[in-house]
Amino acid sequence: MTTRRPHLYGLLRWVLLGSAVVVLLVFLHAQQQHGADVSYGRSPVDSTTVEKGPAQRVGDTSVPSVDEMTALVAASPVVRLPGSIARWNEQRVREAAGDHPVRILVAPPWLDEDEQRRVREVQNATIMVIGTDVVGEAYRAVPDDLPGWRAQFATADVTGPLVTLIAALRDVPAPADHEELRWREPSDRELAVVAADLRTRGLHAAAGTTLTGVPDKAAKTAFPDGARYVALPAQPFGEPLPRYGPALTQLFPGSPIIVMYGLWIEYHGPAADFAEVAGASFYGHFADRVSEYDYSQDKVLTAYLNRVTDIRYAGLFDRPLPYRPIDPLRVALPALPWLFAGCVATFLALSVRSLRRPDGVGIRWGGAPARLAGLTALAVEMSLLTDARSNPALTRGIVKLQAARAALDEDLPDRHVRSLLNEAADELDDGARTVGLVSYRPEFYLQGRLS
Repeated sequence: MTTRRPHLYGLLRWVLLGSAVVVLLVFLHAQQQHGADVSYGRSPVDSTTVEKGPAQRVGDTSVPSVDEMTALVAASPVVRLPGSIARWNEQRVREAAGDHPVRILVAPPWLDEDEQRRVREVQNATIMVIGTDVVGEAYRAVPDDLPGWRAQFATADVTGPLVTLIAALRDVPAPADHEELRWREPSDRELAVVAADLRTRGLHAAAGTTLTGVPDKAAKTAFPDGARYVALPAQPFGEPLPRYGPALTQLFPGSPIIVMYGLWIEYHGPAADFAEVAGASFYGHFADRVSEYDYSQDKVLTAYLNRVTDIRYAGLFDRPLPYRPIDPLRVALPALPWLFAGCVATFLALSVRSLRRPDGVGIRWGGAPARLAGLTALAVEMSLLTDARSNPALTRGIVKLQAARAALDEDLPDRHVRSLLNEAADELDDGARTVGLVSYRPEFYLQGRLS
């Protein structure tokens, strides 16, 4: 009996050490899955983007050569190439220019990269407008609020960017913002036509729109309970827009209403603040791209609905999570650090006992297991404090600790075990220095713990 007991102690020590490592790895894996996050749901959208590339151009026309455009600009202060869509308040632009000579070249939005380059090489053009993107010399003027984006994408109005850019070219303060876009209430007939389509199909697509249908997948994730959609072509510049949103919310209370005026999208319905959040998030990200190319309403609506999904799954506006069964790991997670500490403490106690045995059994490995246990304890404490910069070093250290444990189990040479422990200590030291905690550097943490 007495000859077997040391062997049993040694076996128990390795079982405890192995259990501690397993608990540590489970705990670290759980931290990666359930770490602190600003969201409480994972969005099913892989990425929110407007597909690259312009829509099909109108006809087979192309922009003239650089020399031809240069001659056109020299002959007229405003040159509109075929297919151009940008419009502006001419009086405000003239007042902003004053006696400063301004020549504007307006190009269509469906240009490819080579055609855009040719437009920008026209040297005598003070300002170039490609689609609704306004550039001049080293400047680029873009709207930065919802009214500016609404005017730009609903009516192709670039008055604000033009006035701002001219002020920058003259090196004078930009005039106060002035919203050109005006609203009107839809007539009874207009409202009746739209409402009838929404009741039967949930979609009203007016003549001239480029929306072929509501994207099913994006719509279901953005509005699981359904929504109603109104698509209108880009509205004529200077004419009031029919304000369908408020009228339709009265006809369909509690139902989300999406209204498209050209490439401008408005939300009306429950959670009124959602409209500003979704609009600012979407156009703040994609306005530059959408202004430069002639995207179809299908692509823009799909990208908008994907952004709505991201916002809703981020925890805003009380979107409930789908049902998830109880996860035993989440329930047991608070007990894992205590379980780890118990395994390590018992392992250390048995290691001290093996070192004090007079028969010499275990003396060969007496230092390595204790150091392995100490470094393992250090790793679990560091896991609670590491961040994205220090996580790689911690992970590499844990891998080295696992290799050292396997080497001990397989009775490999002392030199190999010590080398693995040294490498693990170096990785943990690197992680501690990255975090900025001197007390967690192995040489200080293990001081007094190992003989």
